[in-house]
Formats: sequence, C-alpha cells, structure tokens
Amino acid sequence: MEIISERDGYVLRLARLEDAVPYYTQNYCPLDSEVARLTGCKEIFTEEEVVSFFLKSLEDHDRCFFLIIAPDGSIIGESVINEIDWALGSANFRIALFHSTQRGKGIGTWATEATRDYAFETLKLHRLALDVYSFNGRAEKAYRKAGFQREGVLRDAVLDGEAYADDILMAILEEEWKKLTR
Repeated sequence: MEIISERDGYVLRLARLEDAVPYYTQNYCPLDSEVARLTGCKEIFTEEEVVSFFLKSLEDHDRCFFLIIAPDGSIIGESVINEIDWALGSANFRIALFHSTQRGKGIGTWATEATRDYAFETLKLHRLALDVYSFNGRAEKAYRKAGFQREGVLRDAVLDGEAYADDILMAILEEEWKKLTR
C-alpha cells in the first residue's frame, strides 16, 4: 500500500484492486448531487460502470489514481493525475470529495498539495493543469493556495442548472512549485 501522505488520521494512497467495490458502494449509491454538479457528471451510475472504470484506471500508465481514506477506513474521495504526457512532462489534475460532511475541513487542500508534490517530486513533471467551474469558488481557492494560477477562462462553457458558467483553466509549473516548497 503506497501511502502518499497522511494528515490527522486521513490517508492519501494509491488505489488498489480490492478498493473497486467499496469505492462504488461508499460513494456512488447515488453520487452526492453537489459532487455531480461540481464535477459535471451524472448522479446515477451502475456498479458495473464504476467498477469497470475503476479497474481500467488502475491499468492506465498515463494516470496516478489516489484515494482519500478517512480515519475510519472509508473511501471519501479521490485525487487523480491523468492524461500524462511523458514526453512533454505535462498532466491534468482532478480531485473530488464525495461527501458534504468532509468538505470545509482542509482535506481537499491537503490532498491537492500532496498530489501536486507527487507530480513534481516523483513523476518529475514540468506542468500540472486543471479546470474548475466558476461556481466552485471553494475549489478555486484551494487550488490557488496550492500554487495553481489562472491561465484562461472558457466563457459560458458549462451549464449550472439553467445558467451558463465559465470553465476556469489553471496550472502550476515546476519552477513555481519549487519556489513554493523551498
């Protein structure tokens, strides 16, 4: 079990084969409506959809799939480095805390920073990018705290209910990370 980081009983570690079914049953029955809104996905998934995607993610050599584990051992979130372009040293980042009771405690910021550090220290990436919806101010604040900077805005790129919202593009470069962590 490769643990990436620990904080106050919470653990960020690589996902494992035996996590597939608990990942589904603890988080996708159904997916929290606010998580679906903030990540732009649907609320209802079948077990086969989630487990199949989970297993494919474990085999993807262009992805690092981490789980956020609560002190009681339950899976409460994920942190993912994906779309890794090894030649360019660039990747995408995404994170989700699956339960509203776990938000607002600094867990997302901690997991973001730990995953960012893994991207630059272990994977030796040059650039880590993400996008966040304009109605997710809490996430944008956590990303800024972790050193990500706004690079652009895709105006009216998503729907939040009936209203359009922006998709904000952010990234951190290796040199910026070094300055932050020295």
